[in-house]
Amino acid sequence: MPQTAKKDQSEDYLKRVNQWLRKDKPAPVEKLFSTLHPSEIALILESLERADRQVAWKLVDTHLWGAVLVELNDEVRNGLIENATTEELVDATETLETDDLADLVEDLSDDALEQILQSMDEQNRQRLESVLCYDENTAGGLMNVDTLTVRQDVSLDVVLRYLRLRGAIPDQTDSLMVVNREDCFLGVLPLSVLLTNGSEKTVEELMVTDADSIPAELPDTEVALLFEQHDLISAPVVGTNGRLLGRITIDDVVDVIRNEADHSLMSTVGLDEEQDMFAPVKLSAQRRAVWLGINLLTAILASWVISLFEPTIEKMVALAVLMPIVASMGGVAGTQTLTLVTRGLALRQIGPTNARVVITNELAVGILNGVCWSVIVALVAGLWFGSFLLGGLIGGAMIITLTVAALAGATIPILLDGFGIDPALAGGVLLTTVTDVIGFLTFLGLATLFIA
Repeated sequence: MPQTAKKDQSEDYLKRVNQWLRKDKPAPVEKLFSTLHPSEIALILESLERADRQVAWKLVDTHLWGAVLVELNDEVRNGLIENATTEELVDATETLETDDLADLVEDLSDDALEQILQSMDEQNRQRLESVLCYDENTAGGLMNVDTLTVRQDVSLDVVLRYLRLRGAIPDQTDSLMVVNREDCFLGVLPLSVLLTNGSEKTVEELMVTDADSIPAELPDTEVALLFEQHDLISAPVVGTNGRLLGRITIDDVVDVIRNEADHSLMSTVGLDEEQDMFAPVKLSAQRRAVWLGINLLTAILASWVISLFEPTIEKMVALAVLMPIVASMGGVAGTQTLTLVTRGLALRQIGPTNARVVITNELAVGILNGVCWSVIVALVAGLWFGSFLLGGLIGGAMIITLTVAALAGATIPILLDGFGIDPALAGGVLLTTVTDVIGFLTFLGLATLFIA
């Protein structure tokens, strides 16, 4: 289905649910939810006001609660969990896979968690504990421990009889994991190979020994890159001793990619991708106040720089008119470089070996753009105010500002990444401060030297 059609369908679902809830007609809502995928239900719930969300949640089939909770962002999920009974939460988690259950555990009350653990058999409890011992943003926290393993010394006939005996295989299974008697990972046996070769052959003859295995401590963003670069559908996760711990599948990686994209977008303005869009006004205002306060400090700094040249501005009011042009052009040029370098860092295209080349190239681009646009701006300003001296000043300031902006846009994210700080979170504020201060300082400083 085309993306536009999906969007229209989602908007139609939301519109209908809102209308039914307003008219106090729960039956149609309940019927609609019974036909939708858990992710579609989650999207509708996130799009409803908090009061309507609680009503709609009770209309979701309780057998789907666990699957829907996994799809919700953290804040919306917590709000629904707080109003659910322990018995309801235990029932909701019964059908969840281990990796999905691990995502919910941190949000559950101690009583609910204790009952869930008591309701699990020893094997599943150990599986859950093996996932929980890793950070949620690592391969170990992302993995599913429901894997199919075989030994290398058995025949394909034995493997096929084993699969028939099981009657089912886990979702997203494209290969069987080959392990030794100590459960150390040896390779994979693709299902395509299993089904297209004679049953008398052994696993050892046909298994792929150079298959990618993922260390349990590897960050999830690195896992996503590995899946993208190697076109993987699933991959084994191994411990430091080489033992097979579980596997990661493409559906888990898609979630990582989506979350990373949301984080990159929201963090540029100091917001959290897990926040509820319909959170109370007071709470939302408090969260945003911190970021607004930081930006206020940078604005005050820029204003202070301007105030240093108040006598110069009083002598030529045209300077006040042209100042925003210099700062704005510097901000755009710097943001272009910042975005490019931040993306390169995220994709691991930029590292210690080529960082200097990237900075040099961006600096050259800044100088070239500075020269080109300075000529245009100088001519416009000169004709506008009838002073080509003024045009020359703003042209000179433009060259310096765009050059510094390019340099700052390239170096700031690299330095932040080196200190373990997310460039998407802090880079924008630092860059804006640099471009504003340098832009005003350069333009007004040159004006003071040649006009005042």
